[in-house]
Amino acid sequence: MHSLPPPMTLGKLLRPGVRSDLPAAVEYSAENAGDGLSWTFPAGTLAAAKYLTADFLLHGDSLVVFRLSLQEGEHGRLFRFIFGGLNECSFRLRMPLSLVNQNILVSNREGALLLPMTEGDIVDLHLVDRASLTILRKADAPARWAMTEVFHTTQEVAQLTKPLLPKGPLLDELGQSRIRSWQGKTRSVHELKGRLLSEWNSAAGAQWPEQFSRWGGWSNRRLAEASGFFRTHHDGRRWWLVDPDGFAFWSAGVDCVRIDCTSAYGQLESALSWLRSREGEFREIFSTGKTDRGDPIPLINYSAANLIRTFGVERWRDAWADVAYAQLRRMRFNTVGNWSDWHIASGRTFPYVRPLDFAPQHVPLIYRELPDVFHPAFDTDAEAFATQLAPTAQDPALIGYFLMNEPTWGFSTMYPAEGVLYNSPPCYTREELVRFLKARHASDDALARDWRMPVTFEKVAKEKWSGPFSIEARLDLKDFSAHLVERYFTRLSAACRKIDPHHLNLGIRWAGVPPEWAIAGMKSFDVFSQNCYDAKFPIKVAARVDELLQRPSIVGEYHFGALDAGLPGSGLRRVRTQEDRGRAYRVYLEDAAADPNCVGAHWFILYDESALGRYDGENYNVGLLDVCHKPYEAMAQAAAESHERMYRVAAGELPAFNDAPEYLPAVF
Repeated sequence: MHSLPPPMTLGKLLRPGVRSDLPAAVEYSAENAGDGLSWTFPAGTLAAAKYLTADFLLHGDSLVVFRLSLQEGEHGRLFRFIFGGLNECSFRLRMPLSLVNQNILVSNREGALLLPMTEGDIVDLHLVDRASLTILRKADAPARWAMTEVFHTTQEVAQLTKPLLPKGPLLDELGQSRIRSWQGKTRSVHELKGRLLSEWNSAAGAQWPEQFSRWGGWSNRRLAEASGFFRTHHDGRRWWLVDPDGFAFWSAGVDCVRIDCTSAYGQLESALSWLRSREGEFREIFSTGKTDRGDPIPLINYSAANLIRTFGVERWRDAWADVAYAQLRRMRFNTVGNWSDWHIASGRTFPYVRPLDFAPQHVPLIYRELPDVFHPAFDTDAEAFATQLAPTAQDPALIGYFLMNEPTWGFSTMYPAEGVLYNSPPCYTREELVRFLKARHASDDALARDWRMPVTFEKVAKEKWSGPFSIEARLDLKDFSAHLVERYFTRLSAACRKIDPHHLNLGIRWAGVPPEWAIAGMKSFDVFSQNCYDAKFPIKVAARVDELLQRPSIVGEYHFGALDAGLPGSGLRRVRTQEDRGRAYRVYLEDAAADPNCVGAHWFILYDESALGRYDGENYNVGLLDVCHKPYEAMAQAAAESHERMYRVAAGELPAFNDAPEYLPAVF
């Protein structure tokens, strides 16, 4: 194990000179994003190394996100590794240097190290001669942390199993943060029980407003005859969904309607104030989840524990459903969104959407989770994928299904075809790429001339790429990527249509704004979906989708968080207070409803995430309810007000709410 050379400071980084609780560590303080440390070293220093590693201790009570960068010279390609950490709990960075091939987006969370992920370019470790560690995101106060030297090593680095906890456990017995203070915190089990029992006793009286149809549609406007299923409709002015009885429907949804505020506590048992036996009355609060890479991770569910405390082992699940669906009706939501326990929604005839999961058994993955779609067995995997829809194929409460969520190849700066050439061995997709290129370029010489770089069809078919592509090459690879994803989506969509001809194909929930080459491949969808965390609905994107595909749009995820509650992170959009969250919700929801190409928007999520972090480390104040099932009243009231107005806003009878709050730099 060898340390990097002594670092230089960047920006206004300070070394306070105080002694650290973390052994062999130096204390730092950063005023601004971009402050940090930099190292230079001879090119090739990291060529044989397998890991970069250092120990950290993050002070304070708000999330800080770091960016570790590796670069080939001053102006060369740049790889970046992003990670955060739990406050007041030491963690160990163990960054595998194999990540520089960019074939993995999200790495495994380990202990108090949160949401490690890659971005930027592929780099060659033989050429990397500099590194930096900078603050990427933080709250308003200076970021303060301690860290040891950064080491590179050819050996496996041991995980940190006994973290330092200078302020004691991080969670109280109810699953709330112990190191934060906020208005609205539940102070005792007695208080928790009293509130939940009161809500359960009044649940039966929760109803939608009179202007809602039995499906949550607009009873004042019938668009078509009853068909028994949801569908799309353009009335000449705008797009709508139509409910099973023929009434206009605009989908106001919330994701993750389930008993959920799980904490990933692997290597963090000492950070819990309350931990019971896995065999006793609280056995159902324990589960084993999976990281994004499929590795097991132990979870504890405090929201479930709080229900068991209140309603007992036999009744807690049914009691939760009574309370949760009453809360949805009081807030005037008409859709149970993605990642929910859709079986309960179906049983209660509450409109819902559901996700599908593609896990190919016969074809390999060739770049991140992209399968070899030109493989002869791909249709077999597509048919198996579609069988997930069989149980709900006749359910009138099902609005539709999402084929997938935020494909990670969509986050890359590379086109999928580039990623395949960098990472995949010979495969059917590479053979198809050669056929595609031969239709454009007559020979090896012509291909090399047109691409302005040394290349042959044989290399495209069989060799892994290492250097950068020319602009001319990337144009071809972009066009082939469009061909590739269109085949992917079309084959999956066709298989689903055979199993379920009645329900809407809601697309793939693209993360952010998709490029046009990707949109072109989405003709097989009934509705275009994207997860959009902007301050407002992306009107221009929806208009372009309608122009290209003649399809309406739906938002699968959006949210706003603040740092005035019990969570260290704000989520992907931040405002100052809980009242401001309500105003931001109203602006987004009503702006979306007013757009003629939008048919719905689904808030992410029902419950706050755990202050200890979920399976990947997210720990954001983005819920309508906290871990103790207590609604954020300002959010609940704002949602109800906008949902009661949304149909008249959509019809152009009322202006959209536009009293926007101040939007702050996000902490996520």
